Amino acid sequence: MKVTKDSIIGDVLDANPETAQFFFAIGMHCLGCPASRGESIEQACAVHGTDADELVKTINNFLEK
Repeated sequence: MKVTKDSIIGDVLDANPETAQFFFAIGMHCLGCPASRGESIEQACAVHGTDADELVKTINNFLEK
């Protein structure tokens, strides 16, 4: 799976639940909420004041291993 800023958080978590650690690390502790699972990474990062490009890069690096 290749993650982008448009990727839906729920889809990323369904594909690899271990990616939750990266969302938690930047303060996204609401991953169980249905609304948050339907947001794109870009939308969630905007709400949490986080760089979406950096999060996407981190997740993709993890998924490549």
